[in-house]
Amino acid sequence: MTLRLSDKQTAALKRTAEQAGISMQEAALQAVDEYINRRQKRLSDAISRVKNEDKELLRRLAQ
Repeated sequence: MTLRLSDKQTAALKRTAEQAGISMQEAALQAVDEYINRRQKRLSDAISRVKNEDKELLRRLAQ
């Protein structure tokens, strides 16, 4: 996989990686992991909210 960044994104990634004492690749991998985890958490929270808010409707539909 090739990741193409704008000059602005590259400079920001380089700055962030240097501040953290890690490589640009490691900083990018951490960002991807954080995005995936945050997305999964939002999905899980949304499912829980629907299950709770629509508990009665879901119970009736299951019959």
